[in-house]
Amino acid sequence: MTQQKNISLVVLAAGMGSRYGGLKQMDAFGPHGETIIDYSLYDAYRAGFNRVIFIIREYFADAFKEAFEPKLKGRMEAAYVFQELQYIPTSYPIPSERDKPWGTGHAVWVAHDAVDGPFGVINADDYYGPESYKTLYDFLAQDRDPEEYGVVSYRLDKTLSEHGTVNRGVCERDEQGYLKWIEECKQIGRDASGLISFPMDDGTTRILPGDTPVSMNMWGFYPSYFRYFESQFAEFLAEHGQELKSEFYIPTLVDTLIRQQERQTKVLYCDAEWFGVTYREDKPFVSERLRQLIAEGVYPDNLWNQL
Repeated sequence: MTQQKNISLVVLAAGMGSRYGGLKQMDAFGPHGETIIDYSLYDAYRAGFNRVIFIIREYFADAFKEAFEPKLKGRMEAAYVFQELQYIPTSYPIPSERDKPWGTGHAVWVAHDAVDGPFGVINADDYYGPESYKTLYDFLAQDRDPEEYGVVSYRLDKTLSEHGTVNRGVCERDEQGYLKWIEECKQIGRDASGLISFPMDDGTTRILPGDTPVSMNMWGFYPSYFRYFESQFAEFLAEHGQELKSEFYIPTLVDTLIRQQERQTKVLYCDAEWFGVTYREDKPFVSERLRQLIAEGVYPDNLWNQL
């Protein structure tokens, strides 16, 4: 493994786990107490990433650092940034009843003082597979002028949960492999007949093919992201800032840039396996699948002791 460039990995780990019923980003899934983040960092380090920036909440910062700093020492530089409701790029009267931050787009922005070059973005509670990190690192390691963003895509039917609906960024590519648009679709699920669908705002239901490419929130960006976010977030606040549960998602920013012809985003198709934890009922499957991957030789039994 050769680390040729200073490329960071931003890990979105500030979620409160409301549907899971706890901080799933710190829950044990591996045979020796490993979290999903442990496997992500292992794969990222082997792919070439040499720095990790954790986006967390201040109230669990000490426990989080205690869990990960010893494992990363001597391997990856680590930084910790808090995503808090009041930390926004503009002055705005935040509703007193609101208690949650502003979504994934905002979570990436809070890392702006810790990032100085190209960076990847992942969810803390998603398993992306070793190939995905290599794909993303190789993309970010190439010099591009003008800058291009990247999104790793997966098949929709491989990303559903048996225990409830999910939100996915549905992608449409052009003939050159660039993103034409991305739409954040909520409450996607499979019905009794096997059809995959989600409810539209107008009350109708939209059917999606199983091979639809979707974003699992694994992105490649440059620091220009932060400038674009600040502009778009001001517009978001003007329209949705008084809604108590409104969120600004990464796909919203990317889709706007594409439509305004500000930035192109390359769709990085990856045939890697993905699985994640949305509901508590997902945990047994994830733990069992990790045990299978260890048996197949993808990972050592004791992850960090054998790296």
